[in-house]
Amino acid sequence: MPSDSKPPVVSVQDVSITYRTSFEKRPTLKDAVVRLGRGQRSVREVKAVQNVSFDVPQGTVLGIVGSNGAGKSTLVRAIAGILPPTSGRIEVRGKVSTLLALGVGFNGAMSGQENVMLGGLAAGYTRDEIAEKYREIADFADIGEDFMEMPMKTYSSGMFSRLAFAVAVHMEPDILLVDEALSAGDAKFKEKAAEKMRSLVAEARTMFLVSHALQSITDLCNDAIWLNKGTMMMRGEPTDVVKEYTKFVRVGESAYTLEDM
Repeated sequence: MPSDSKPPVVSVQDVSITYRTSFEKRPTLKDAVVRLGRGQRSVREVKAVQNVSFDVPQGTVLGIVGSNGAGKSTLVRAIAGILPPTSGRIEVRGKVSTLLALGVGFNGAMSGQENVMLGGLAAGYTRDEIAEKYREIADFADIGEDFMEMPMKTYSSGMFSRLAFAVAVHMEPDILLVDEALSAGDAKFKEKAAEKMRSLVAEARTMFLVSHALQSITDLCNDAIWLNKGTMMMRGEPTDVVKEYTKFVRVGESAYTLEDM
């Protein structure tokens, strides 16, 4: 696990995030008669993240693993400033670039070129600065100049993913947040993306990588955490964390105890 005498670039302090969701409850026969067949709205609380704490030094590539619903994406969105914690505190030092899901932050009715401009403006660049970066971004995405001038709603999922990644990594972020955003890319692009992420790390940039592709976690990361039902189960070397997580998935929660770790 990385250590550094400098202040951490990200500090997550006893963070919990709870959602309140409403859903239509199926009525009983009696209720259906009384309410003329109408359903009943019920509210449920979902504890997506529970009392999670960790610090991330500069230059760390932190992998986050866990099953669907474990709280991975919720936690990363909170670090990005998109979701406020219900309790606890998150401190971020540096410029953040987010690649949180396919197409988040893009306007499908606008062209790829226009979305590059919007992404750059949102990152704090001037129009002239974005114009200088545009060719590098378009070449990296490699979807063709014709498509760069077409509305992004006409793109395939792979094309969308490629351009989203190209914009995110070329905005010179101090902290890059990546959440399953490369799942639609082909093998060649995934390798190019991995190489770009390695170059960012070589520049002492910090990265969070959420992925079900555990090989990517062990190949790219130098630190990892495992979440389960919003709770941090383990933090350590990526190979160790992946080993314990896969064991958990294989034997099931009821057969797994903390003493196994």
